[in-house]
Amino acid sequence: MKYSFFFLILIFLGACQTPATDSTPSNQQAYPLQTAAVKDDFNQYWYAGEAEISSYQLEQARYGEIRKGTSVFIFVTEPFSKTKQVKLDYPDKNRRDEIPVLKLNATRKFNTGIYPYSTMQSVFTPVDYKKHPNTLKVATSSQEWCGHTFEQLNFKKSNYEHQLFSYFESEGDERKKIGKAWLEDEIFNRIRIQPGTLPEGKIDLIPGTIFSRFSHVPLKVETANATLMDAENSEQLRYQISYPNLGRTLTIYFKKEFPHVIESWEETSAKNANLVTRATRIKTIKSAYWSKNGLEDVKYRKILGLD
Repeated sequence: MKYSFFFLILIFLGACQTPATDSTPSNQQAYPLQTAAVKDDFNQYWYAGEAEISSYQLEQARYGEIRKGTSVFIFVTEPFSKTKQVKLDYPDKNRRDEIPVLKLNATRKFNTGIYPYSTMQSVFTPVDYKKHPNTLKVATSSQEWCGHTFEQLNFKKSNYEHQLFSYFESEGDERKKIGKAWLEDEIFNRIRIQPGTLPEGKIDLIPGTIFSRFSHVPLKVETANATLMDAENSEQLRYQISYPNLGRTLTIYFKKEFPHVIESWEETSAKNANLVTRATRIKTIKSAYWSKNGLEDVKYRKILGLD
């Protein structure tokens, strides 16, 4: 893993840079970049050949009622192709095309009466936020008995290329470009990589893709207000995003100390009762889960509180 260590050294030598501008985040003095000791912790934690898996108790509003369910966050580092924007199968053969990323696979599962809902999104954020300040890709799908949708954002040059494939006639198949801005979907990765890089104040932000699916609001750059502050729990920080035009707020609670585990998050909407989400952490484990696919490995689902 020599190349990983090399990139991490480059990451923490300089000040951070925001995706939308070249200015330094306003919260950098209050929540400074990592110390030398934490840099070593980052390397040991995220490049140990395992993923971090966290399960959450989910309350998801749909069709005017709160549904009980579960959500799972899987964070893992992997080599990413700069040109193809997919995971590199053989990074040793093409280091010049490689960008180390932190990937988040996030799922939500809940039932609406007789039929189930399932969503998943994958977010690919470069670990070296100074050299590569923009999240490179978001892919999101939603499945339920009425049909399924898929959408993707790819950062190309100075825009995000957006594709949407939906069973709804009003949405249909769509391709468009969205101007460069922070992504709501990348915020969880930013917290895990370095909370000191989170944007604050009045910012340009592309709302979350799950929000877009559930509300059927087309994705575009919105004006939002963001704050990072101490939470009531002295061991946690709170990051909050509010969208004045959408009447919507996202609040994320996470551990102050590295590795900044996400403890809970909440979405609320003053305009739409169906856009309410609450999630509280059940359990976190480290695991090379891709190798645990035997019948005997079902025990890990019980440990995570998923069965």
